[in-house]
Amino acid sequence: MTEIGRVATRHGFGYLLDRRRASDGEPDADRGRRLREMLDELGPTFVKFGQLLSTRPDIVPPDVIVELRKLQDDVTPFPMEDVERVVREELGLTVERAFVDFDERPIAAASIGQVHRATLPTGVDVVVKVQRPSAPRQIESDLRLMGSAASFVRERVRQLDFIDTGELVDEFGRSIRQELDYQQEARNAEAFRRNFAGDDRVAVPRVWWRYTTGRLLTLERLEGVHVRDLALESWTDEKRRDLAYRLTDAWMTMIFRHAFFHGDPHPANILHLSDGRLGLVDFGLVGRLTDADMARLTRLFVDAATENISALPRRLADLGVRYPRDREDELRSRIEELYYRYYGSRLSDIDPIEAIREGLDLIYAMNLRLPTRFVILDKAIATLGSVAAEVYPDFNVFEVARPYAKQLVADRLSPKRLALRARQEVEELSEIAFEMPRQVHDVLNELRDGELLMRISNPGVDDLAHHIDVSVNRIAVALVILGGLVGSSLIGVLAEDGPHLLGLHLLSVVGFVMSGVFGVWLLWGVLRSGRL
Repeated sequence: MTEIGRVATRHGFGYLLDRRRASDGEPDADRGRRLREMLDELGPTFVKFGQLLSTRPDIVPPDVIVELRKLQDDVTPFPMEDVERVVREELGLTVERAFVDFDERPIAAASIGQVHRATLPTGVDVVVKVQRPSAPRQIESDLRLMGSAASFVRERVRQLDFIDTGELVDEFGRSIRQELDYQQEARNAEAFRRNFAGDDRVAVPRVWWRYTTGRLLTLERLEGVHVRDLALESWTDEKRRDLAYRLTDAWMTMIFRHAFFHGDPHPANILHLSDGRLGLVDFGLVGRLTDADMARLTRLFVDAATENISALPRRLADLGVRYPRDREDELRSRIEELYYRYYGSRLSDIDPIEAIREGLDLIYAMNLRLPTRFVILDKAIATLGSVAAEVYPDFNVFEVARPYAKQLVADRLSPKRLALRARQEVEELSEIAFEMPRQVHDVLNELRDGELLMRISNPGVDDLAHHIDVSVNRIAVALVILGGLVGSSLIGVLAEDGPHLLGLHLLSVVGFVMSGVFGVWLLWGVLRSGRL
């Protein structure tokens, strides 16, 4: 915590340490840059935490998100001796016996692991992702430190009262612990490979399970150039346009047809293969949409297409978006303003990046809370739009997305789909009706026996109880101090025999001193709380 405080102060966030100033002043223009530099200095786990924050437009201002999205893992590779130890522990073989060739120089290094080129005994070229031996221990240590920092910020920074910082750190902890399990990433890769089987647009590497464990991931090597490294300035406009549209088409297929999508379409995670296909790598972050999610998205699309704007806040609530109920009219007004700004415009006249940015502004300004699966979806679409626009500046993501959205609506409103949904709802209602007599019987039995319990949850009650306890304790200490002062005064006035000091009876002096110590202690506690 001390180290975080020093780094925060060095980057201009020292006011967070002063409770009395933490809620004062307007945010400065370069706060995002300084926050990014601070997280960079704190280390790889904090960099990943910043990357998570960059996906949360509901709690982070858009200007800060722009800076945090620049955070990239940039760590020193760990030595070959550690690589050999991990391979030996995971496979029970030395590197020389497991692989006929293994490049000691990694082609990529990150906070959790690094990637090496290798060749299997069968002659197949692969890439091997090896986890850092110290990664689990370092991550758990950093998570404990983040937990302490989250509690500190929650107590001191009044501007962040609307954020559950503890929950945010817990979410990050769950996410990064999943990344530590390379077998989960391998299962994700297998799912993408099945979904794109027979598709000549996208290549997904095969998983070699014999050489894959929780700390070791071996994938087929895809030979190509990362999108970030393409010499696009030498490409024709037509070729650049084709690449941008193929990128977007691949992700629209994942989202609208597979309901299972790659959550980080960063240009370092996409390869351009020699045969023109797109190669996907790094399957640690994925998003899933349930059938219910897709049905709710369909209703949202229908209302948007028919200009039923008044229903959009309710549709967002159905999707799990949370917003202050007393601001629903304001939200509806803001949505109408944003909607009619673009409705009826030609796609070529719409800047998709600006539209996404305005959406992020609305999310943050209205304090909307997004479900995690939609946060990942938002991040994927925003990143994809940015990458595609870099590839082809005149690119418009809506032009590609519209046919998929139309097809989704058509599929969801087809007679077959409606009949299936009706049958499912009838089955659910029948089950509820079947269970109801039994549930009513249980409630009546509990009422008869006097055992019926009702639990009422009210956010903030625990904090209120804590503040009441603190106040009562302070009053009790103040009464003890007052009693000591009154008692000492009476002894000083009435007692004539016994030892005296400074003209007062010794017991009176002792009482005054003890009361003074308690008084200073109480005053110090009040000053530290910042609530004098």
